[in-house]
Amino acid sequence: RHARHAQAVVSTQSTGEVIFDHLHSIAYQGTPLSYNILGPTHNIKTMTRDMLLDYITKHYQPDQIYLSAAGGVDHAELVKLAEKHFGGMQSTGGEVDYAAGRYTGSLMNYRDDAIGLAHVAIAVEGTSWTNPDYFALMVANTLVGSWNRAEGGGKTQPSKLARKMFEQGKPQSYMSFNTCYKDTGLWGAYGVCERQDDAVRVFIDSIQGEWRRLFRSVSPGEVQRAKNMLKTMLLSQCDGTTAVCEDIGRQMLTYGRRIPLAEIDARIEAVTPAMLKRVMGEYVYDRDPVVVGLGSTEGLPDYGLLKNQMSSPLD
Repeated sequence: RHARHAQAVVSTQSTGEVIFDHLHSIAYQGTPLSYNILGPTHNIKTMTRDMLLDYITKHYQPDQIYLSAAGGVDHAELVKLAEKHFGGMQSTGGEVDYAAGRYTGSLMNYRDDAIGLAHVAIAVEGTSWTNPDYFALMVANTLVGSWNRAEGGGKTQPSKLARKMFEQGKPQSYMSFNTCYKDTGLWGAYGVCERQDDAVRVFIDSIQGEWRRLFRSVSPGEVQRAKNMLKTMLLSQCDGTTAVCEDIGRQMLTYGRRIPLAEIDARIEAVTPAMLKRVMGEYVYDRDPVVVGLGSTEGLPDYGLLKNQMSSPLD
């Protein structure tokens, strides 16, 4: 318990994690997805052995456990070990009922100039893991890209937005993200801006302008390059037996099966500029955003302007 409390304290020191906690808390108000992952300090300090046992009994059920292995593993031996250690498990209750996530577009601005930097995240409601549009939004996410001033290479970035950020000198860094859950998701961008009068506004304008551009005029060449980059990234994440084992478990939990690489390749390759335009129109263009600002955020626009810029005709 004390170790968990210490982890919670350390976690609050990561501004990025705080931003995403707040993003979920306002995007999914009144639903379990709004809760902090670690929970409040009070809950950690008052946790008892009976609470832990009750949680394990309720959630560690045979139908919720997958055993995965990768590498030089003898399948027959693995099956024997699984039967020996898990064969006696019996379900003690019905299926756990998880409340659905309910998205609400909203804004939270916590200004604290002592932080020195402005941390800003803007997102819209995305898709679940199993939604047919998942890979199209992943391609769009790759097109938005990421950039960090400390890493250099601004002029050679494949993302148009990354090159634009480099030329502007703002923000200090940014990254796009696509976070998926069972029945919903968050698709957006997170940036860190220096304390300047217009840095936050320029960052937000650039992100929303790029989202509108992807809806209106993305080229076939850009889409193909993004698809190639996405396939490369997904393959590089499975560069060892540990990563492959984790990937098997993750896919079994989210899809109920292991998706072959050939199928993933085909589903990414099936994304076209027309499909990208459709998903950007359905999930992003003229949708209510959720926005979180933390730090030196004096220049963060009000929500009405942010909402209007999701479909501004001026680019």
